[in-house]
Order: sequence, then structure tokens, then C-alpha cells
Amino acid sequence: MTQQQPSVTPKLEEPKFGFNEYAERLNGRAAMIGFLLMVVIEYVTNQGVLAWLGLK
Repeated sequence: MTQQQPSVTPKLEEPKFGFNEYAERLNGRAAMIGFLLMVVIEYVTNQGVLAWLGLK
């Protein structure tokens, strides 16, 4: 006996947490914004990140 294949594929919503495309894209954008802000702060204050954090 052969089993009949389903004719309709269910529409499943992609989860918002965990390792998925949405979370990775959001994390990448946050990292780019953080890096850009760090460069701007270094340029404006004329200090590196270590000096800005008080570690140098």
C-alpha cells in the first residue's frame, strides 16, 4: 500500500527567537549601528575605546 501525499502545505509562521533569518538580520543590523556609533564617538572625542571606557 502506498500512502497518499498531502495536497496542501501548512503556512507556519517563522519564530521570532532562536537561530533564524529574522533574528540574525536584526542582530547584524544592531552590530552595524553599534560599530558606527563607536567610530563616531572616537572621532568626536579624539579618544580610543579603551580611553573612553577609562581602561587606558
